[in-house]
Amino acid sequence: MDRTPGSGRGRTRGLTLVEQVMVVAILAILLGIASPSLAGLVRRGRMQSAQTDFMQALGYARSEAVLRRTRMVFCPTRDGLHCSEESRWESGWLVGVDRGHNNQPDGAPLRVGQGHAPLRIKSSQARRRVAFLPDGSASGSNLTLLFCSPDQGQGPLGVVVSNSGRIRGSRPDATQAADCAEG
Repeated sequence: MDRTPGSGRGRTRGLTLVEQVMVVAILAILLGIASPSLAGLVRRGRMQSAQTDFMQALGYARSEAVLRRTRMVFCPTRDGLHCSEESRWESGWLVGVDRGHNNQPDGAPLRVGQGHAPLRIKSSQARRRVAFLPDGSASGSNLTLLFCSPDQGQGPLGVVVSNSGRIRGSRPDATQAADCAEG
């Protein structure tokens, strides 16, 4: 057997302890650099998830109003049974039949959504609910729901419901973003 240096035969190949420690140190540094941007991605993902959740719930409420040919209410809730009289939505929402036009579900709600902590979710102009009519329109004024991260690291997102009942995602303007930041 040839055991001359550099011949490659007879030598054990592997990493020394020092090389392994250096690799771990480099990985730790890279992870430390990447973690703030990963946290931002997580926050943005939470806001997008909440925005999508609300858009789907609003679409459901509108379609049920048309299918059932009755008034449906979409509103914030704290107990999962009744509409609350606040313009903050982070505790949850519900969809229910509102034949009595009292802005409360008749009986048990059809759907209830959980809150989206730690996000701040509020409606524009203190509007506390959306009522969809049998033709799919939304009575009252336009509604904009704002989704904000408490640390303001990400720009807010929005959901707009027009009087015609159209539901769309939006990017709030500077005034709305400032309103959302105020809490």
